[in-house]
Order: sequence, then C-alpha cells, then structure tokens
Amino acid sequence: MTRLRLHSERHRVARIGWLRAAVLGANDGIVSTASLIVGVAAAAAARGEILVAGVAGLVAGAMSMAAGEYVSVSSQADTEKADLARERAELSGDIDAEHAELAHIYVERGLDRDTAQTVATQLMARDPLGAHARDELGISEITTARPIQAAAASAASFTAGAVMPLLIALLAPVAWLLGAVALGSLLCLALLGAIGARAGGAEPWRATARVTFWGALAMALTAGIGSLVGAVV
Repeated sequence: MTRLRLHSERHRVARIGWLRAAVLGANDGIVSTASLIVGVAAAAAARGEILVAGVAGLVAGAMSMAAGEYVSVSSQADTEKADLARERAELSGDIDAEHAELAHIYVERGLDRDTAQTVATQLMARDPLGAHARDELGISEITTARPIQAAAASAASFTAGAVMPLLIALLAPVAWLLGAVALGSLLCLALLGAIGARAGGAEPWRATARVTFWGALAMALTAGIGSLVGAVV
C-alpha cells in the first residue's frame, strides 16, 4: 500500500516582497554612501569632513528609503483594500453572477465547464471572497502588500549597506582612502548581487555585473564632480 507523503515546498516567490526591499536598500546604501564619500574625498576634504558627510548620507538615505517604501507599498495596500471591498459588495449583491464569473475564469485556464462549475462551487462554499481575491484579483497571502515590513527592511538594509563604505573611510589611511572606499564598495556590491541572485534563484554572474557596473559609474561621476569642485574652491 502506497502511503501519501505530505510535504511542504518552499518557493522563492514568497521572498519577493522582502527580498526586493532588502536588496534595493542595501544596494542604495552602498552606492549612495560610497559615492558621497568618494565625491567629498576627491574634493580634497579632511577625513572628519568625509565621515560627517557619510554619516549624514546614511541617516538621510535610510529615512528616505523607509518613507518612500512605506508610501509606495501603502498605496498598493489601499488599492488592494478597495478592490476587496468592491468584490465583497458584488458577492453580497449577486452571488450567482460571481459564481459564474469564477467558473469562467477556470474555464479559460483549461478546465472543462462542468469541472469549473464544481471547483467554483466548492471554493465559494468555503471562502467566496478569498477565492475571488486569489483567482480574479491576483491577491494572495504571498503578494499582499505589507508597508511596515517593507519600510523596516529598506531602512535596515540601507543602513547595513551604508556602514560598509563608512567603516572603510574610517579605517583606511588618508592617502588611500578614495581608492579603498571605491574598491571595497565595488566588492561589497558584487557580493550583494551574488547573494541577492542566489536567494532569488537567478543567475549570479549577471546580477553581480549589473550592480557592480552601476556602482562604478555612480562613484566615477561623483569623483569627477568632487575633483572639479575641489579644484575650483
């Protein structure tokens, strides 16, 4: 007799919400803070001035990321709530029409009409709003917007990323500070790209090259501007 073995599968799509916010925050923390430090250092500023600029950039960036992520995800959450309220009203007004609509969705996905009717009946008997939210609106437990979680993840990951170039600027000899921050930050970006790709199941080399390229470009531009400003001043 064959025994049915139940098991729990973990899919990477469940990580999309927090993974996107965390990777974006850490990447932005490294790039923006390192670029700011490199730009100020290229203007021939003292270590103290460089560190003050870096810390200010860390605090401002973390708050900006948290606020931006919270507002953005809150807007998504408001839209989801409005759609669910509308669907709840439609279910209260004409349950038969909503049943037919759900069955039609299953027919379009490949079920025959009788099976689609049966599935719609059984799902709506258990949780009509949940069935329509998932199959008509595309709202599920995995994709539901979580503003506070996204804001906290963005702020924390930005801070973690920004600390790296700040530590390098604090510990590196003044003569090597600019190069050490640039090189160290690029290595951190490459590692971040590989970790993010690994966690999301994507190709690591492509993600690593992508974040490293844009980080190098940002630091090169700010270093050039810092050199020009320093020469003028």
